[in-house]
Amino acid sequence: MTRIAAVHGVLAPHRRTQSEITDMVARTCLPEGTDRRVLDRLHRGARVRSRHMTLPLERYGDLDGFGAANDVFIAAATDLGAKAVRGALRTAGLSAADVDLLVFTSVTGVAAPSIDARVAGRLGLRPDVKRLPLFGLGCAGGAAGLARTHDHLLGRPDDTAVLLSVELCSLTFQRDDASMANLVATGLFGDGAAAVVAHGANRQTGPAGPTIVDTRSHLYPDTGRVMGWDIKDSGFQVVLDPRIPDVVRRYLADDVEGFLGDHGLKPADVTAWVCHPGGPKVLEAVTEVLDLPDGALDVTWRHLADVGNLSSSSVLHVLRDTLSERRPPPGTPGVLLAMGPGFACELVLLHW
Repeated sequence: MTRIAAVHGVLAPHRRTQSEITDMVARTCLPEGTDRRVLDRLHRGARVRSRHMTLPLERYGDLDGFGAANDVFIAAATDLGAKAVRGALRTAGLSAADVDLLVFTSVTGVAAPSIDARVAGRLGLRPDVKRLPLFGLGCAGGAAGLARTHDHLLGRPDDTAVLLSVELCSLTFQRDDASMANLVATGLFGDGAAAVVAHGANRQTGPAGPTIVDTRSHLYPDTGRVMGWDIKDSGFQVVLDPRIPDVVRRYLADDVEGFLGDHGLKPADVTAWVCHPGGPKVLEAVTEVLDLPDGALDVTWRHLADVGNLSSSSVLHVLRDTLSERRPPPGTPGVLLAMGPGFACELVLLHW
């Protein structure tokens, strides 16, 4: 089985309180003289206390169009991504020369050469390193990236792979857009990155970590407009349907129960749930349909409050915090799960 050797998370440099960000959004998104009570209510309802931003708040009003925002994405994502990979390799006791595969996921900017190529050059990865950039998976990208990393290592058990996620969500906020979706997104999403080092079955060196037992994906029918982007001249305009919690209630329990059942397990057997912080209503729906005990998603709720939703990076931060703060009993099962555009669910069965 694939073994996770290290998880390292980093955050963008500018930490701001939720109220400071709300004030910035009011200045840049609402027409002059607009009553901002709806904005204030939405941002309070996100249950986020603070977030990390790529730029100082006063610079967001100056980003003129998609090109300007994407130029900032390329430079900042390369810096933050290199920092995340360097930290993960250091924790795993490895050097850049040990990496055989670099998987990269993001949905908040585009680049060619892709960010993984730029990070590889920055850190001095081998010239024969394999690269797999993934785009469009959104919040599910951390779980899906981990699953695809596992797929590679099943076929290449002597390899060491690194999964890198970088999401600079603040660069996608749309100026002069007072739509409900944009106001919700500006109250929920933050900027950060995470890297995971994983070994194939024949490469069991370095610190011990959980193993990946199995993965599963489910692409739900007729949900293409539930979450995603509309690509405009101004950049990525968010699509967020308020029915997302209803989709979770309709599908998730069957997905999880079927996945665990194939391994002779039930949800009650899981000792730690590593869940993406999709927002308060989504987390409440997950807790409800899986009948989770009190406190099962405490790490996820705390992550949401402290830094917001980091899209694909968040579930990897929650994995790191689960391992460092409340290490589950060895030998017990865990589930890592996230949902994103498609609309789709990604599940990873862990063995602690």
